[in-house]
Amino acid sequence: MVEGDDAWAIPWPCCYEFLSVVTNPRIWRDSATSQEQAWRQLSAWTASPSMRLIGETEDFMGILESFVRRPRVIGGVVHDARIAAICFAHGVEALLTRDRDFSLFPELKTRDPIGG
Repeated sequence: MVEGDDAWAIPWPCCYEFLSVVTNPRIWRDSATSQEQAWRQLSAWTASPSMRLIGETEDFMGILESFVRRPRVIGGVVHDARIAAICFAHGVEALLTRDRDFSLFPELKTRDPIGG
């Protein structure tokens, strides 16, 4: 995707989560990514001419409300609801994820980036 011409996007919250997870020594023990490496990777993604960063829109509050008021959207799933609402607000065709919690938001098509 980075080298292709097709438009693609990363929601801002996913940037923060990427940096948080890959640099966390509690998750990766001796193999956590350095802050410098993580930042270089994020910078490489954002340097792609076909990529854009997406965030909350003016009508976001209403979209988010419709997502967070669903059964089972509590705790950490609220973060997923925020990402789903951002993607939905921007008309994202498919969210690449392996997280099954996104099935709670059928308005947003998902695709497994590893399994097809």
